Amino acid sequence: MLDAIRKNGVTLAIFAAVTTGLTAVINTVTKPTIAHQTEVQQKILLDQVVPPEMYNNHIQQECYLVNNPALGTGPHHLYLARKDDKPVAVAVETTAPDGYSGAIQMIVGADFKGTVLGVRVVEHHETPGLGDKIELRISNWINSFNGVHLGGKDDTHFAVKKDGGDFDQFTGATITPRAVVNAAKRTTLYIETLPGQLASLSPCGDSNE
Repeated sequence: MLDAIRKNGVTLAIFAAVTTGLTAVINTVTKPTIAHQTEVQQKILLDQVVPPEMYNNHIQQECYLVNNPALGTGPHHLYLARKDDKPVAVAVETTAPDGYSGAIQMIVGADFKGTVLGVRVVEHHETPGLGDKIELRISNWINSFNGVHLGGKDDTHFAVKKDGGDFDQFTGATITPRAVVNAAKRTTLYIETLPGQLASLSPCGDSNE
């Protein structure tokens, strides 16, 4: 009886050691591939909010951490686009805290003169069939931000139509698009203030992300 228990214990120990070893090997082998795919997907997302023809730097390497009430609880990642070393636009993560089902995580691209280049929602918990129209795979509503100029904080056009603005709301769901529009507006206003602050921004690698 004791011999059988001892034998089973040894077998289990060997199995556990082999399994742990295989897991470590697989992780080591696949880690570079996963990292590369993550980088590729990130670049695709950035190019959706800042057109690649606008810049010629390695935008992912120009990453900074920013904290500002306009972006919600931070820090948030900011990516600086340069054309021939001249800053021309940024893509910055931002949060709409007032979605129908909670916070909506977004990334907004804009130049420094108030023109929105693109907006994407990267995470949300909105109602399927209603609020989820903020996703590009569900509808093209999010593309209505492309090229829109924000004429300052008092620009009444930069709002959903129910609030007197130009952006469509969804049938039966106004809260969600309103939250996204308002967050895009706050973020674009923040981006306009950045030119004088660029030299003082903290690179992503200088902080524990």
